[in-house]
Amino acid sequence: DMEAVAASTSLPDPAGDFDRNVPRICGVCGDRATGFHFNAMTCEGCKGFFRRSMKRKAMFTCPFNGDCKITKDNRRHCQACRLKRCVDIGMMKEFILTDEEVQRKREMILKRKEEEALKESLKPKLSEEQQKVIDVLLEAHHKTYDPTYADFTKFRPPVRSSAGSREGARSSSVLTQDLSSEDSSDLFGSDTFSTFPESVEPQMFSNLVFSEENEENSSKKMDFSHLSMLPHLADLVSYSIQKVIGFAKMIPGFRDLTAEDQIALLKSSVIEVIMLRSNQSFTLEDMSWTCGSKDFKYRVSDVTQAGHSMDLLEPLVKFQVGLKKLNLHEEEHVLLMAICILSPDRPGVQDTSLVESLQDRLSEILQTYIRCRHPPPGSRLLYAKMIQKLADLRSLNEEHSKQYRCLSFQPEHSMQLTPLVLEVFSNEIS
Repeated sequence: DMEAVAASTSLPDPAGDFDRNVPRICGVCGDRATGFHFNAMTCEGCKGFFRRSMKRKAMFTCPFNGDCKITKDNRRHCQACRLKRCVDIGMMKEFILTDEEVQRKREMILKRKEEEALKESLKPKLSEEQQKVIDVLLEAHHKTYDPTYADFTKFRPPVRSSAGSREGARSSSVLTQDLSSEDSSDLFGSDTFSTFPESVEPQMFSNLVFSEENEENSSKKMDFSHLSMLPHLADLVSYSIQKVIGFAKMIPGFRDLTAEDQIALLKSSVIEVIMLRSNQSFTLEDMSWTCGSKDFKYRVSDVTQAGHSMDLLEPLVKFQVGLKKLNLHEEEHVLLMAICILSPDRPGVQDTSLVESLQDRLSEILQTYIRCRHPPPGSRLLYAKMIQKLADLRSLNEEHSKQYRCLSFQPEHSMQLTPLVLEVFSNEIS
């Protein structure tokens, strides 16, 4: 019985929840309903009929016996029974707006639409040019960062001495106590520790910046009774320096700088960018840098066996943890690396205004990206937190330089470094 179905499906409380997938039926005629109208579930046709009838105060008479069954097909045949059916299912004239109220409602809807359109137009959007810069940086990173770490097998092999590990654990008392699992902090991020350069054929840093990279590795067999991880990590850092140079050369505007300014920027920022890059391989689960196989899983103890102390490693691990927890998008990560490189206050930079303008453009793109693409709550104060990370890197850079100098003053250790590492870190611009 269509009437029974219509009655049963059209009387729920308007505030109730509906399954949007279940078709709703008009309580008057059984046609497809479009929602609650004047307090009852009806189709558009019965809604309009009820409104017109009430406004005209129409008086209808049934030509039959007053109990016509109203359906979608016959609803025009008997207006009296159709109107009676409207009232029976709960439609009320009190819900009908006057012409003035209808006009006010239309104006309100129009105003809301205009406000939404204005709000949408004021929302920051990445321009085509800004998106292009992001795309270029993403491509630069993908070309210079291999997430499979396949090249690590070309380095002088890692040699971990258990005695050295115990030494490292003892010397890292602070970290061992405060962050016991962090003691396993993977050094790779330290790929960063420029101190461990990769073995590369002797090649001038300046030539590397301006020519195609030469990534040949010479595997040297050395007797290293002390600092057993130094040769491997030296190769790793040397390799990473080459990759950072490759990335920098693709930053829009970088090649517009003079050769001297390019070299000054790279020499002073490369260790910071290596630390940033290494966050990609850093894992919070065991506080280590995991670069493929377990041979290339680096912990704090590995780095102590390459000559670094906890004065660098403890703040480095804390930095990696903090950066990881920001959950940066890859776009934000590459922008941060480019902003780090293009810092006008680096020692030796001559054209600071040009470097500053390049950095400002990247900072603006980063802020716009965060507002447009990084949903809350992660975006809250994110830009400020990222800039703070750059400040943290400056401190790490200073500590690294200090420890590197101590290491390089000892010939038996400096001879295990690569020419590239020696050039980049020994001739630092001070």
